[in-house]
Amino acid sequence: MIKGVHLTLLVGPVVPVPVPKIVLDALDSVTVTNSAGESGDSGFQLSFTFSSRSPLNTIFLVAGAQTPLLRVMIVVTINSIPQVLMDGVMTHQEVQPGSGDTPSRLTITGNDLTKVMDLQDFGGLPYPAMPVEARVTTIIGKYAAFGLVPVVIPTPAPEAPIPTDIIPAHQGTDLEYIQMLAWETGYEFYIEPGPAPGTNLAYFGPPHKLGVPQPALSVDMGPHTNCESLNFTFESSETTLPVVMIQNSLLGFPIPIPIPKLNPLQPPLGLIPASVTNVTVLRDTAKMTPSQALRKGLGVAARSQDAVKGNGSLDVARYGRALRARQLVGVRGVGLAYDGMYYIESVTSTIKRGEFKQSFSLSRNGLVSITPVVPV
Repeated sequence: MIKGVHLTLLVGPVVPVPVPKIVLDALDSVTVTNSAGESGDSGFQLSFTFSSRSPLNTIFLVAGAQTPLLRVMIVVTINSIPQVLMDGVMTHQEVQPGSGDTPSRLTITGNDLTKVMDLQDFGGLPYPAMPVEARVTTIIGKYAAFGLVPVVIPTPAPEAPIPTDIIPAHQGTDLEYIQMLAWETGYEFYIEPGPAPGTNLAYFGPPHKLGVPQPALSVDMGPHTNCESLNFTFESSETTLPVVMIQNSLLGFPIPIPIPKLNPLQPPLGLIPASVTNVTVLRDTAKMTPSQALRKGLGVAARSQDAVKGNGSLDVARYGRALRARQLVGVRGVGLAYDGMYYIESVTSTIKRGEFKQSFSLSRNGLVSITPVVPV
């Protein structure tokens, strides 16, 4: 590993334990992806090299066969500060036998703990008089054994259904149902590993675009440059103004109400927002209550306003810490239009012996920074 960087690998059925030294010595590379919301799945891949006589031929294979949910935890310690990169379960194993001087290779692939929530179909389970927040909290509570701690943000215009009118029912697996509720509300659902090993924050809420940002990503700044690459695109052709239809019982016909750009789910990170190029009429909202229609309209608006996208890579040794997804980060050195604060949608960490690099994707909803400086 790199000087000042220490990797810890823990494996076990429900409570993982540190792997033997023989396993850690055989570890060749680690890849971890953490994504927010619709950016993609979060998961990991471990690659081991070993000889034909190594116990690794049977350790993981037997463990995986006997334990359908083999939990894997990856912790990286940088300058004495531990950080949980991934807490998930193993889903796939692949062995490539060696020949001659070429060693055998074992590749372990897995997902984060959302995979545990996607195994059993609970369709039809009723939730009488329970608003969205209560349903999500109840579902997450099933997985306390995996250290899941619910962080549930109340939805805009919360509403508890009246049992005599309607009783919400579960649809699909726990993960599918929570993701459906998140999509309808403009929220995200993901599991953030840590902060302590063995614990996880199950977050249901709007993109986390508030709080203390991480150290700035710097380019073209001489000795202060800490990014290997960074590029941006501005795409406004998909910016949408949603119009919800609210049924008026007195007039007998629906009233169209546009959802403005001032969206509480999307605090501005750019000074000049993208212009609206499309108008989408959500006709099915006429059958919903005003609260449900408003939540759906805000959700559509929230997903269509991030016109600025960025992608890049960095060396952790030069950056000084591991970049975390689902948080804010500053950018400097790109120019007036693209400097400023960004939301980190995803981070992929690749660890090899003597190397720790990360690739990342960023987004925000406008050009030109709203802040004069960004934290270094």
